[in-house]
Amino acid sequence: MDTPTTLLTGIAMGESPRWHGHRLWFSDWGARQIVVVRHDGQREITDVPFELPFCIDWLHDDRLLIVAGREGRLVRREFDGSLVTHADLRRLGEQPWNEIVVDGRGHIYANGGPGLIALVSIDGSVRQVADGIAFPNGMAITRDNHTLIIAESYGKRLTAFDINTDGGLSNRRVWADLGDGVPDGICIDAENAVWYADVPNKRCVRVREGGQVLQTVATDQGCFACILGGSERKTLFILAAEWRGMDKIDEAAKARTGQLLAIAAPAPSAGWP
Repeated sequence: MDTPTTLLTGIAMGESPRWHGHRLWFSDWGARQIVVVRHDGQREITDVPFELPFCIDWLHDDRLLIVAGREGRLVRREFDGSLVTHADLRRLGEQPWNEIVVDGRGHIYANGGPGLIALVSIDGSVRQVADGIAFPNGMAITRDNHTLIIAESYGKRLTAFDINTDGGLSNRRVWADLGDGVPDGICIDAENAVWYADVPNKRCVRVREGGQVLQTVATDQGCFACILGGSERKTLFILAAEWRGMDKIDEAAKARTGQLLAIAAPAPSAGWP
């Protein structure tokens, strides 16, 4: 594939890109900001009053959800702009919480803690639906709402679950063994392939179920997350940055090496997010 185009620079640490309302959104957790990129390339920035706003998604009524990773809270932004706690995830684990995805039926999934996936209801109740995940990272759900796929970064694989009618997960299985791949953020396309971002290998990779590699986009920095968006949902947006390790987050954020990249993709987005 061609070399991606650089759309933005100076990002502290970008994560969780989402195409929503005909615009690209992402969390710059290194700067404690939610960023919206308009069609003209200008940025709209909202500061948040907590550390590590790792990931974002939306309730079906269009209220924004933000994972306050270090605090173990799922935060909801009301229509007046105020932020309230939607759910306390610490009851399942004190470790930092990471990714979130909301499916087409309104099921909210968050992961993190000691290798957990939590199901969060509209009323804020929380229950564990999976455990034993080898560093849970990106999640995506097929467009029929029947399958959840999660990146196991330390397991170097994508793992799938069936989604039950009550939102519970069952029939755990390896969706793709990635060899030396270290998956972070993921998204699904209309040909049932998954794109995964890879920090140590500095690339985004498109794979089929079973692990066949279809495309690779190489970059000069670690790729943290990716999403398909644009007018036809066939642009792959990538958030990349120099990674210096969890013990040097503040140092890396101050360096602001993060970039937003874009490249044409062979198939449009499907599923959630």
